[in-house]
Amino acid sequence: MLGELLGEERGQTTSIRVLPTETTPRLEISFTAQGTLLGEDVTDMGTYISAARPDGTMYGEGQGVMMTAKGEMASWKGQGVGRFTRPGAVAWRGAIYFETTSKKLAKLNGVAVVYEFESDEGGKTESKNWEWK
Repeated sequence: MLGELLGEERGQTTSIRVLPTETTPRLEISFTAQGTLLGEDVTDMGTYISAARPDGTMYGEGQGVMMTAKGEMASWKGQGVGRFTRPGAVAWRGAIYFETTSKKLAKLNGVAVVYEFESDEGGKTESKNWEWK
């Protein structure tokens, strides 16, 4: 069951790199975003690798770090499934897991966080994160 909304952010893709092909096309995508997490203003920086699947969806794995305006940090790792919503625009759904020593963000250490992450054809991103109870 979905719990409380933990945070929201808006950002921009900062780089896209085509990776050597194993069996399907793979891209490495980095982004930065600003928003809130547990009521704190944060900057999120992340990179994920997206691999095309035969059915037209994508599988992705990524990692990143969120930093509060006061310099506290939380790292994250996650996975998800994406689908094209229009040419160049992708909607991702998945889960991320945080690790932090920050007292203000400590709640994240024991929580599975589910997300919605959208990226448009111009590289603008939006995401929302909920606690998964």
